[in-house]
Amino acid sequence: MAGHDHSHGGHSHGSHGHGGHAHGGHAHAPKDFGTAFAIGIVLNTAFVVVEAAYGYLSNSMSLVADAGHNLSDVLGLAAAWIAAILVRRRATARFTYGYRGSSILAALFNAVFLLIAMGAVIWEALVRLVHPEPVAGTTVMVVAAIGILVNGLTAWLFASGAKGDINVRGAFLHMAADAAVSAGVVVAGLVIQLTGLSWLDPAVSLVIAALVVWATWGLLRDSVAMSLDAVPPEISPDAVTGFLLGRPGVAGLHDLHIWPMSTTSVALTVHLVMAEGHQAHRLPGNGFLAETAEGLRARFGIGHATLQIEEAGGPACRLAQDCAA
Repeated sequence: MAGHDHSHGGHSHGSHGHGGHAHGGHAHAPKDFGTAFAIGIVLNTAFVVVEAAYGYLSNSMSLVADAGHNLSDVLGLAAAWIAAILVRRRATARFTYGYRGSSILAALFNAVFLLIAMGAVIWEALVRLVHPEPVAGTTVMVVAAIGILVNGLTAWLFASGAKGDINVRGAFLHMAADAAVSAGVVVAGLVIQLTGLSWLDPAVSLVIAALVVWATWGLLRDSVAMSLDAVPPEISPDAVTGFLLGRPGVAGLHDLHIWPMSTTSVALTVHLVMAEGHQAHRLPGNGFLAETAEGLRARFGIGHATLQIEEAGGPACRLAQDCAA
């Protein structure tokens, strides 16, 4: 086997570079949502206290359950914020990729915690359906209306990053779900005040909880896949393979791995087998390696590529044998 050549992020042999996350030629570098996290945590913490107090005073299961849900969101926002900070920390001798993976763990934590919170809401709602109690409709409507404003504003702060970062998407879904819950509680409070049907309070909670679970399932699925190093869904391994095999002099490849290092960055490693006697990878300045890595970044959003060069006819690579087994 020939010597090992490595290209990182489109730079020359032996250097390291970390490109942004790109789709369709447009780069998406992680944005700093520190201010959004701070505002969201402060607003929602204050609202949790107010909502829980008035929920207890008005005997509203919807408000109390929603306060518990909001409390879980405060914890989820805190976890996501910590992850956003850790992602920017430098790599160490032990954590060679830095702490980028913490953003994936935070997204997974958010999804699991939100589902647990909804489980608690469903349980309490079922108990109230069996044993309905009088509810102060006016108080419920006023407090829930404030919740729409608080949660809607917080969701808006994260809206711009909901597509590019699953961690921010988790925060956005939490806040959007809370706004929807609050809207449902307002409707329930109005109907209860007009009709006196107190069972509508837990019934609305059940409907909203079901919608939140449905919306959260995708977040859970994606975060679990990321934590297991699955190829990001927007990247086709076959397309990547085709691109690499189309590079000048490449006769074959093996040991191809594509995985998310964080919620916004993707890595790749691959062994490229060069045709015997082909000199493309020996051009001055490692142009072959740099151009290949740049192509992976521009076409597929793979910002951290490591390419190992082997020559056909040389000693057999053990990893190639393992892949074929």
